Amino acid sequence: MAGPRTLSTAVTRHELRQTVLALLAGHELSEHDSQGEGTLQVLQGHVRLTTGSDSWDGKAGDYVAVPRERHALHAVEDSVILLTILKSIVSDQ
Repeated sequence: MAGPRTLSTAVTRHELRQTVLALLAGHELSEHDSQGEGTLQVLQGHVRLTTGSDSWDGKAGDYVAVPRERHALHAVEDSVILLTILKSIVSDQ
């Protein structure tokens, strides 16, 4: 179930983006592709990150590596996370 969520981009640089995301219990970010290497830090609550074959649970204080494959994020409890994405930099060299 997609639903109520709040996004706030904390830092944006050409290759780095940090976003604070709040999700109500029972809601999710539906399956989507990875935008680069990333981690999420659970600031509050409990979330579950899933791919087609694996899942990882994160609770307040945990860091979870974002997989480089399609994934979804489900809020088990009302949750707030800090998502950090390092976008790939392509060079002409």
